Amino acid sequence: MIEDILTVFWRDWIVLKRRLTKFILSRTVAPILYLVAFGFGLGKNISVDNGTYIDFLVPGILALNSMNISFNSITPVHAERVYHKSLEEYILAPISSTSFVTGKISAAILRSMISSSMILILAFLFGAKLNLSIVFIGVLILNSIIFAGLGFIAAMTIKTYEEMSQVNTYILLPMSFLCGTFFKTTTLPEGIRFFIEILPLTHTSYLLRGLANNFEVSLMSLIVLIIYAAAIFFLSIKSFDRQLK
Repeated sequence: MIEDILTVFWRDWIVLKRRLTKFILSRTVAPILYLVAFGFGLGKNISVDNGTYIDFLVPGILALNSMNISFNSITPVHAERVYHKSLEEYILAPISSTSFVTGKISAAILRSMISSSMILILAFLFGAKLNLSIVFIGVLILNSIIFAGLGFIAAMTIKTYEEMSQVNTYILLPMSFLCGTFFKTTTLPEGIRFFIEILPLTHTSYLLRGLANNFEVSLMSLIVLIIYAAAIFFLSIKSFDRQLK
């Protein structure tokens, strides 16, 4: 099983390696704009929780970035299924659904971690003071698993490219701005806040910000992310199994 996972992962790594420079450069543009516009432009004179706004902002950018990169890393599977018809090669191969899904999600995690590393380097260059830890990295990985899995489920169920792009518009885009990435969710109206605070990106933003700034964090948020990751991974496998029928 490990060999099968590595085979799927290695295929995606070869593709990424050939485009690695372009991938890194393209993934630094948006974080630089966020850091300049929000960290220095709007947030230069703003203090949050007795710290600078840039220290508040960077964990949110990391949560947002890992969500987008992980999800979009899986979307080519949709083209393989619907347009190129190359997904049949995996279906016919003697590998399990679990191996295929794990390999694809692992490749998405790699892309997310590379991009997150670039953001952290930029953040430190911009003067951010963050405390990194194994748990911090673990939260990023959990967030990547959740949204890579969500991307996989979408790739397995959505029929057209236009419908695939609507997932970004109706699901990812609202979470990008409302799930505690740029401001605290406590400022939202009560009804909206209840819904927003059950979403995984909110818990990721909360945990990353707390861990990076040495705030006390709730273990419940970590448990929520683990449950989300396990459930979505299970549903990803089931969505691929349906292609076998």
